[in-house]
Amino acid sequence: MTLDCSYRIDICVEDRVILELKSVDELSNLHRAQLLTYLRLSKKRVGLLLNFNVPVLKDGIVRMVL
Repeated sequence: MTLDCSYRIDICVEDRVILELKSVDELSNLHRAQLLTYLRLSKKRVGLLLNFNVPVLKDGIVRMVL
């Protein structure tokens, strides 16, 4: 999904949940702000920030709700 202002959402599931995919040592506030921006611009309520660079995937999931 591409927003009008040339941002690119990684994955949008069922037109309801935005998935922002990362593979970094640690998620930063910049990553969280990016997902919040996508949520606001797309008018979606729920987003998941997924970091695949962790030993256990559940430790790399951050759920954000507007």
